[in-house]
Amino acid sequence: MIKNITKYQKTIATISGIAATFAFPPYYQIWILFAAFGSLMWLLNKTESCRHAFALGYCFGFGFFAFGLSWIANALALDMKSFGWLIPIALSASGAFFGFFIALPAMLTAYFRGIWSKIIIFATFWAVFEWLRSFLLTGFPWNLLSSALTFDHQLLQLSALVGPYGFSLLLCIIFSLPAAAFTAPYRRNALISAFLCIFLSGTIYEWGVYRTANLDSNNFSDIKIRVVQPSIPQNLKWDFGEQEKNFADYIEMSQAKGFEDSDVIIWGETASTFPIAIDRAHFYQLLPAVPDNGHLIIGSIDYHQDENERWLPVNAGLILKHGKGIVDSYAKSHLVPFGEYIPLRKWLPDSLRPITKVITDFKSGNGLVTYTKDGLPPFGLLICYEIIFPHHVIDNNNRPQWLINLTNDGWYGTGAGPYQHLAAAQLRAVEEGITIVRAANSGISALISPTGKIIASLALHKRGNLDFYLPQKLSLPTPYSQYGNQCFGIICLAAFFVASLLSLLAKRYK
Repeated sequence: MIKNITKYQKTIATISGIAATFAFPPYYQIWILFAAFGSLMWLLNKTESCRHAFALGYCFGFGFFAFGLSWIANALALDMKSFGWLIPIALSASGAFFGFFIALPAMLTAYFRGIWSKIIIFATFWAVFEWLRSFLLTGFPWNLLSSALTFDHQLLQLSALVGPYGFSLLLCIIFSLPAAAFTAPYRRNALISAFLCIFLSGTIYEWGVYRTANLDSNNFSDIKIRVVQPSIPQNLKWDFGEQEKNFADYIEMSQAKGFEDSDVIIWGETASTFPIAIDRAHFYQLLPAVPDNGHLIIGSIDYHQDENERWLPVNAGLILKHGKGIVDSYAKSHLVPFGEYIPLRKWLPDSLRPITKVITDFKSGNGLVTYTKDGLPPFGLLICYEIIFPHHVIDNNNRPQWLINLTNDGWYGTGAGPYQHLAAAQLRAVEEGITIVRAANSGISALISPTGKIIASLALHKRGNLDFYLPQKLSLPTPYSQYGNQCFGIICLAAFFVASLLSLLAKRYK
């Protein structure tokens, strides 16, 4: 039996990587992570070859990312004629590239002896490579390991202390513990792994219960927010024959019952496919949707000049004030590769364009901004996937009290993408200790507390308005918001020292 398993190690590693994706939203099958990480770690413990360990980690990573990012296919399928051929290439390329981010931590285990040192060193570098994934080649920190716990906000609270990467390190150790239980001496290792699993899991849960009990609040201010979610299908959003209807739909929904006492009305990303800032006809058509003595915040296409005086499209957020028109704006700074610009464009065919309905690349903005408007607590604006980058969601020199995240997840249909995007917003709320208001064209629009609790939401593809009052306490201080990843660096050094010590002991008493 063991020989047969050994024969198919790479296949087992690949299947384990695929299986692990079912622990993430919207499935939340957490138990699978114990099987997936336990299997990979058991296989890594069987080899002392760097090349073999690298291959096992790469197979796991290929399955994890190629399958875990399968929702990308939905965006490409919206224009099958232009982009359908890219679907297998995009999924394979995702697995092939991001697989290295797991292959290298796996390879490093070959330099250590003993199951305990291997578990700790793998977990340490799993977290390090999650951190590297957040900024290398513009970054893509999607489905960080802690995202698997967003089904219960109480389980997320440790990330306020150690950040998402420190939390991932701890979780990776917990999920890898079954490998120790199946490693000789079996009885001793099984007892130790069971104890560690119960102790560490219990600590995470008890800390979360304690923190949320002290910080969760049911007290709300008198600032009323309305988020408009028309759930316009993505294939109709940019249709020239539907754009006028879609625009009128947003205005009509904004003016529905409750409009009179709304302080802020929010539309999602590119809710207006017309450049409101320069399109005067649609600007005046829009004005009745601005509440009396209040603000309307919308996602809109805009155009800015670049250094060569060319007018380029901008993915913008516009802030309108009753009686004053557009009083401020935000230009999305962190653009989506291939979605809003084509990397290495000069080496690629001129016919290749972003999957958004533009013929050229978008222009990026100048960075994060905190806005101070009459009657509103200071707030920040983020557009779409800017929310997925830990410790890069607010202006740290002028911290806001709440964030507005304009997004459009209609690209991703009914797949896992919109749920995983929401989970990223929950984690940022906990890490930064800040309230987040999420406005999505097709959902999931939500009010998220500073502890990551979803206070109010509209389901995916449900049409309607989400009305709520802002919490009285909009922000909380957290160690991670103050010190960023400094604590994570210290944890990594300590873990590396422990792993090295255990490895030396394993060699001595082998």
